[in-house]
Amino acid sequence: MERIIDVRNGRNLTMLSDFYELTMGNGYFENGVQDTIAYFDMYFRKIPDGGGFAVMAGVDQLIEYLENLTFSKEDIEYLRRKNTFSEGFLSYLENFKFECDVWAVPEGTPVFPNEPLVTVRGPIIQAQFVETMVLLTVNHQTLIATKSNRIVRAAGGRNVLEFGSRRAQGYDGAIYGARAAIVGGCTSSSNTLAEIMFNVPATGTMAHSWVQLFDSEFEAFRKWAEIYPDNCSLLVDTYNVLKSGIPNAIKIFNEYVLPKGKRPKSIRIDSGDIAYLTKESRKMLDAAGFHDVKIIVSNSLDEYIIRDVLSQGAPIDIFGVGERLITARSEPVFGGVYKLVAVEKDGVVQPKIKVSENQEKITTPHFKKIYRVFSKKSNLAVADLICEHDEVLNEDEPLTLFDPTYTWKRRTFTEYYLKPLQEQIFKSGELIYKSPSVLEIRAYSKKEIEKLWPEVLRLEYPHNYYVDLSQKLWDTRQNLLIEQSQQYAEDKY
Repeated sequence: MERIIDVRNGRNLTMLSDFYELTMGNGYFENGVQDTIAYFDMYFRKIPDGGGFAVMAGVDQLIEYLENLTFSKEDIEYLRRKNTFSEGFLSYLENFKFECDVWAVPEGTPVFPNEPLVTVRGPIIQAQFVETMVLLTVNHQTLIATKSNRIVRAAGGRNVLEFGSRRAQGYDGAIYGARAAIVGGCTSSSNTLAEIMFNVPATGTMAHSWVQLFDSEFEAFRKWAEIYPDNCSLLVDTYNVLKSGIPNAIKIFNEYVLPKGKRPKSIRIDSGDIAYLTKESRKMLDAAGFHDVKIIVSNSLDEYIIRDVLSQGAPIDIFGVGERLITARSEPVFGGVYKLVAVEKDGVVQPKIKVSENQEKITTPHFKKIYRVFSKKSNLAVADLICEHDEVLNEDEPLTLFDPTYTWKRRTFTEYYLKPLQEQIFKSGELIYKSPSVLEIRAYSKKEIEKLWPEVLRLEYPHNYYVDLSQKLWDTRQNLLIEQSQQYAEDKY
């Protein structure tokens, strides 16, 4: 029986999982450890594009997935036909109920490598099983929100419109990419379904095909102005921007918009030398008395092109950015990972570590919490501090932070305050969190990013923002590393 998926409503994506999550689940069940309480962290190791920070996104879709976790009869029959799983395990799945605790950093928060974005605590089968969707959901939207924010910051306060649906990698890439782009700071999307689903503005006017359909550019513009006198925006680069497009637009504005007591809105340029064409277009529009007509540009833009044309004095009011945003083309993989960091036995949390010869792949063990450290003098963030879950920090006492690798690099703060980063989303499988709207997330994100030092905001070679471990957590990690090295030590000489 074919499963019908409605992209607008709660979808049952339970079986969107890596198969090994099921084989491990069966193994846990057959070994009688299915109820062992495990802790998993989702985090990332590297900021895309060499940036200074990433922008957290995707929590609301993660909530939707976790609320709809259930195995249908068709799912069970499919698994039975694989001849891989025991009947006891299949019976467990038939009666599956999500019972985990989940914590997450709120959407829109600037985040940094190696700090837990999502923490899942619960029976090992369940906490393990959600791995793929935790990663898929948060990796994708955080990647696009981060790219969007880089582009928005390059635009220097000018509106950025997300234009990428037709170039996205699939339906969900277009829909949730549009959502993430708004989280990152875009003001609207060309994706109509994004407005229906997320209540974010959908905008758009004409394509070149509209202009080409009519016998002349002037006639195409006239027909448009007659239909949309209140929002007359004309695409002027179908033939020749300066010799045809702008002169015809000015005639239309004078003859078909102003006589109706309206003001034209904008012109759009989608090709050519953007810096040169916008400068000349602005002169022509201003000379004709249309100082208020905005100039929109599009065509394979990214943060670097936007930065360059603005530095050349291009008088652009609005940017429409498509494929390089919606696909994060310059670095299209976020690279988040999902790792076991602790188990719980008889109510005691036992930290676990993964060791590697590649230092960046050594995990930070234990059930943890994260604080953002702010200077009272500047009200700007100076570092993030990862602690063990039961640590108590006193803001009235000096706080010494040190580099987890180069431990002699230390700094002591006396005038500071702390903000916990993670919030609990689920408690024993029950949702206890109310998601803000996408536009509320965008506003929150803008305020939080403004709390970072300007040096962290540079598009290239940003200042390294510090993510440090508490002394207690650092000691736990070192002790586990030493234990592992002693266990496998071998005298080869």
